Amino acid sequence: MNKILVVGASGATGRLLVQALLDRGLTVIAIVRSPQKLPESLRTHHNLQIVQASPLNLSEVEMAQYTGRCSAVASCLGHNLSWRGIYGQPRKLVTDALRQICGAIKLNLPETPTKVVLMNTAGNSNRDLHERVSFAQKCVIWLIRTLLPPHADNEQAADYLRVKIGQNHPSIEWSVVRPDNLTDEAQVSQYEVHPSPIRSAIFDAGSTSRINVGDFMANLITDDSLWNQWEGQMPVIYNKDKQL
Repeated sequence: MNKILVVGASGATGRLLVQALLDRGLTVIAIVRSPQKLPESLRTHHNLQIVQASPLNLSEVEMAQYTGRCSAVASCLGHNLSWRGIYGQPRKLVTDALRQICGAIKLNLPETPTKVVLMNTAGNSNRDLHERVSFAQKCVIWLIRTLLPPHADNEQAADYLRVKIGQNHPSIEWSVVRPDNLTDEAQVSQYEVHPSPIRSAIFDAGSTSRINVGDFMANLITDDSLWNQWEGQMPVIYNKDKQL
């Protein structure tokens, strides 16, 4: 296994993904704006290379220098839950960074496709599967999309992989991980993964711990059989003990 590139590595879920990858003996390149936000145990880990930068401030050629050394790229980028984070620039942080990453991978012309794993949300539908969504939820999602730019950003990022990259790209394979309501837990617990939501993300939201999201994303990257199961799809992950 080659190196793994993680963007959004200093976030609440990103740092757990980095830890999960390091625990599996992998070498990780983390692109972060503020390295001090990483726990000291990560900052001093011998298998972690920290690049202090915003993905959007790196040129495609510069990003290619990092993706070219990696067999997989994971994005846990998200918007800060503040007025500036929600309504300020960049409004398309996740989508624009993903485009930058995929463009860099294309420049590298890898011999085998690079895996791209994107953390997203259960509130975003996989339109390839024509997922059934109630009229009431459609109305609420329309309001959220209109009033909260981060949700539209998540939708556009997933659609970029689904539509622009597609299912048969010679350089990129992808999977979009959709957790439901995120919680903080200290340990990995049992969880379930489904092709589509099994409950309403608006009116009957499930629960997904961040550490379980990190574990599943790390498993996608390292387990070829799991990757073959979910490549080109948008799996939804729930904590098992929270199901009805």
